[in-house]
Amino acid sequence: MRFSDYKYERPDIEKISKEFDNLLEKFENAKDVETQNEVIRQINKLRNTIDTMGTLVNIRHSINTEDEFYKKEQDFIDENEPNFQNLVFKYYKVLVNSRFRKELEGKWGSQVFNLAELQLKSFSEEIIDDLVNENRLTTEYDNLIASAKIEFEGETRNLSQMFPFIESKDRDVRKKAYEAYTNFFEENESEFDRIYDELVKVRDKMAKKLGYKNYVQFGYDRLGRTDYDSKMVANYRKQVYESLVPVVVELMDRQRKRLGLDELRYYDEPLWYLTGNATPKGSPEWILDNGKKMYKELSKETDQFFKFMVERELLDLVSKRGKMSGGYCTIIPDYNSPFIFSNFNGTSGDVGVLTHEAGHAFQSFMSMDYELPEYKFPTYEACEIHSMSMEFITWPWMELFFEDDVEKYKFSHLSDAINFIPYGTTVDEFQHFIYENPEATPEMRKSKWREIEKKYLPFRDYEDNDFLNRGGYWFKQGHIFQTPFYYIDYTLAQVCAFQFWIKDRENHEKAWEDYMRLCKAGGSLPFLELVKLGNLENPFVDGTISKVVKPLKEYLDSVDDSKL
Repeated sequence: MRFSDYKYERPDIEKISKEFDNLLEKFENAKDVETQNEVIRQINKLRNTIDTMGTLVNIRHSINTEDEFYKKEQDFIDENEPNFQNLVFKYYKVLVNSRFRKELEGKWGSQVFNLAELQLKSFSEEIIDDLVNENRLTTEYDNLIASAKIEFEGETRNLSQMFPFIESKDRDVRKKAYEAYTNFFEENESEFDRIYDELVKVRDKMAKKLGYKNYVQFGYDRLGRTDYDSKMVANYRKQVYESLVPVVVELMDRQRKRLGLDELRYYDEPLWYLTGNATPKGSPEWILDNGKKMYKELSKETDQFFKFMVERELLDLVSKRGKMSGGYCTIIPDYNSPFIFSNFNGTSGDVGVLTHEAGHAFQSFMSMDYELPEYKFPTYEACEIHSMSMEFITWPWMELFFEDDVEKYKFSHLSDAINFIPYGTTVDEFQHFIYENPEATPEMRKSKWREIEKKYLPFRDYEDNDFLNRGGYWFKQGHIFQTPFYYIDYTLAQVCAFQFWIKDRENHEKAWEDYMRLCKAGGSLPFLELVKLGNLENPFVDGTISKVVKPLKEYLDSVDDSKL
C-alpha cells in the first residue's frame, strides 16, 4: 500500500467521545487487572486512529499548503486536537488512579505513568480554547513561512530554494542571496512579531491558569521531561559556554583563513571552502538510489526499513512551491509507517536529511511493536540521539554521495555539528528569558536575542544588516514558535551522537549494538535512562562536554583544511 492510498476520514468527534467515555467507565468499573489491560488496548486503538487522521492531514497540508481540502482539514484538526487531548487527559486520570496500578506498571512499565502524571499537571479543560488558539497561531506561522516568494536570479523561489545561492562561491552572490532571504523576514516583521507575541501571551495565560509561576516549568512538563529540570539545563549551558565556545571561535577563525578573508561576515559562514561546499553529485533520485545501497550494506534491519519506506512512497523529499520549509519525521500509527518530509535543494543538507530523518524513522520502525503510543517515540531529546547518531554511523558510505568531496563533507559536517551547539544554547537561553518575561516588547525580545547571541556566538558579524543587528535572526527558527524549549534537545542529543562517532571509529559492531538497543527501547524509558542504556555519558554531568570534544578536536586538528 502506498502513502497516496492511505485513507483519510474526518474524525467524528461525537462518536469518538462517546466510545472513549464508555471505555473509561468500563476501566473504572473493572473488577480485575485483565479487564483494565483489555480496555487500555481498546483505548490505544482508538487513539491510534485519531492520531493517524491528524497525521495524514498534517503531512498532506505541509506538502502543499495551497491544497484547499487539506487546508480546511488542518483548520479542523487545529480546532479539535485539544478536545482529543482532553479525552487522553481523562484516560490518564483513571490510569494513574487505578487500584491495579502496581500490576499495570508491571505489564506496561512505569514511564507511561510518569508521562501521564506530567500531562495531568499540564492540561485541563479550562485551557482548551487557549490550546485551539495556540494551534491556530503556529499554523499561521507555518503558512507565512511557506508563502515566501523571493525574486532572485530571474526566478521566484521559496526560502529553501535560496540556500544554494547562500552557499555560493561568489561573495557578492552570497551576500545578495542572504539579504534577499532576510528581506522576507524584515518585510513581514510586524506579522512575525504579532504571531509570536500572541503565542507567548496565550502560553503564559495557560500556565497561570494551571497554577504555574510562568510557562517555563509548564513547558518542561508538556515536553515530558521527567528526569531533569531548568537548573540542570542552565548548568549544561554554562558547560557549553566554558568548554565549547572557545573551540567554535577557533573553528570559525580557521574558516576565515580558508576563505582568505580579513573579516568573516554572516554571509560568509555558509561557505566552507573557496572551492565550494561539498554537494551531492547527482539528482534526488540518484541520492535515493545510493541511500538504498547504503542502508542495505549497513545492516539487514536498515535494509528492510529503507525498502519499506521507498516501496510505500513514505518520503516526500524535494522542495517545491507551496511546500512548508524544513524537514521532519512522523509516524502514521494505523499503517505502522514512519514518514519523512524534507526540502532537497542541491546542498549537502539533502544527504543530511536522508541520514538524520531516517535515524528517527528507523527508530520508530524498530519500536512499532510497542502497543502504547507513548513508547513509539521517546521524548524529544532522546529521539534526536537516533537521528544525529545515524548521521555519523553512515560516514563510511558518504563517498557514494560526495565522491571526491567526501573529505570536505566530513570536515564540515563534524565542525558544523560542534558549531551548532552554542547556537542551540542561544535559542534555549533566549526562550527562558522570553517566558520569564512574557510582557517584554518585540523590541526587547530582539535586543535580548542579540545580547545572548554575542555571548555564545562572539564571532558573528552582521556587517550593515540592520534587521539582523537588531536581533531578528531567530524568526526563521520554527521551533521557537511551535514548540517552546524543544531546541536544547538537539544539543543534548548532539553530545550523545558525538559519543557514537567516537565509539563507531573504535569498534563499529559494538557501537551498532548499542545503537540498536537504544532504538528498540523506543520511548519506554526517560532520557537519562536511555542514555545509560546506550552506554553513553550523561551530558548534564560537569566535564562530559570537554571530555567528548577532545577526540573530535584532535580529528579536526589532524586535517589540513587549507587543502580542501
